[in-house]
Amino acid sequence: MKARVERTLLLLILGGLVYAGLEVNGLSYDYTACIEATWIQVSSGNVPVTAVFKTTGGFIHAGSVVGESNCWSMLKGGLTVDQSGPAHLYFESNNTSVEIWVDSVSLQPFTEEQWKSHQQQSIAKAHTRNVRIQAVDTQGHPLPNATISFRQKRTSFPFGCAMNKNILTNQAYQNWFTSRFTVTTFEDEMKWYSTDSLPGKPDYSVSDAMLVFAKRNRISVRGHNVFWEDPRYQPWWINSLRRKNLAVAAFNRVFSLMSRYKGQLISWDVVNENLHFDFYERSVARTASEIFHNWAKKVDGETTLFMNEFNTIETSTDPAASAVKYVRKLREIQRFPGNENVKMGIGVEGHFSNSKPNLAYMRASIDTLAATGLPIWITELDVSSGPKQVTDDKLHDQGILELLNISVAWYLEQILREARSHPHVNGIVMWAAWKPQGCYRMCLTDNNFRNLPTGDVVDKLLREWGWKGLVSGTTDADGFIETLLFHGDYEVKISHPSAKNNSGFARTLNVTTTNASTETPLLLQVSA
Repeated sequence: MKARVERTLLLLILGGLVYAGLEVNGLSYDYTACIEATWIQVSSGNVPVTAVFKTTGGFIHAGSVVGESNCWSMLKGGLTVDQSGPAHLYFESNNTSVEIWVDSVSLQPFTEEQWKSHQQQSIAKAHTRNVRIQAVDTQGHPLPNATISFRQKRTSFPFGCAMNKNILTNQAYQNWFTSRFTVTTFEDEMKWYSTDSLPGKPDYSVSDAMLVFAKRNRISVRGHNVFWEDPRYQPWWINSLRRKNLAVAAFNRVFSLMSRYKGQLISWDVVNENLHFDFYERSVARTASEIFHNWAKKVDGETTLFMNEFNTIETSTDPAASAVKYVRKLREIQRFPGNENVKMGIGVEGHFSNSKPNLAYMRASIDTLAATGLPIWITELDVSSGPKQVTDDKLHDQGILELLNISVAWYLEQILREARSHPHVNGIVMWAAWKPQGCYRMCLTDNNFRNLPTGDVVDKLLREWGWKGLVSGTTDADGFIETLLFHGDYEVKISHPSAKNNSGFARTLNVTTTNASTETPLLLQVSA
């Protein structure tokens, strides 16, 4: 069902903004509304255009695109409706000298149940496979009524959490972390201000030790980060360098860090937050991001090189980091001489506020990014608790603080489900590295490594997605059993009263995806 809209186009100039508007007959409470493939054109130039709903409760930003003259641009977006009543959908720009032309506007409403159903179907389609196994005896005869169990030993989907140096000396932290996660990012230990506290004397001892720990526990590592564009987070000594000397220092940074860990990481965040900040563009060269990726390619070009940015999926109110702006910057990097074949990825941080997430906008933004065909990771996912999230056991009895932690957990669950359900999201890392004085914005455990509500959500979803799950059943008259399993590594055990070893026969099974549109079930014959 599509929401009806009047097709009469309104052009208004109010308060320094130009608007194109459509009247929506009504929005219903507890619905999610998606703006589907709306086409935007402007009369001249390249102009940012934002979709805004005006409701009885105020204005809600729902998406944006850069409108172009003589060319139609597609705008996708959406909003989560928190009240019922009439609404107007406006398309606005700060440039009052242009006209905005809008075509093919449609709104698709979803109830909460419909949205969840779509998520579940998408997860099943992208991350599970139908597995069919036949149990036979040593002569190849089918074994009916054999008991077969499947226990997941390791998931194929990269799901993890940031960690810091505290894990090196805390056994409880190690046990909690390694029993859950298959990928990590070092919170600070690879950043330039951490490795090079003194000029010309890089110290990788901490990041080396953390990498050894990760490898020992089969945890993949993302390299974070080579450069951070925020001027607040630079080594203290580079601020006094002249442009040429800073360029030399940056060159040495790339070759020192990336050559040390070449081939040992699954990705690099080469430039961090270069849509919001431009320290190196101002201090080294206007094309600093492009140059840094060029250097990175020469050192470790087989590893995927990421841009990494916040507010691309989190909110529709930050035009600096919209999905369209992200793609435009990415294309600039790819078009730079020598970068034509650079192996790039898209990192969206996912630092959400403590309010109901706009899942429709999140999905639309990932759709826009996915059109590039590049791998997409949620790299720093967390939810702000407003006041510092409570981890002290003595404070857990205070009702308001408990409710605060529960609300963070509820929002986290919605975001994780949406991220996992998108077929183009290739991995998720949460930004919840433990520190005794408190985490960055969100913790998963208290200081005794007992789960907070957020940690309970993580465990709940891991179990739902097959983590250490046990699936069992009995074979039919022809010795077959068929079941749906998440992609990953499994231990398969088969037992039958007639088998010589009635305690069971075990072997491993790797369940992978396939590109076939109609998937043929796996057939595995095992002698019991």
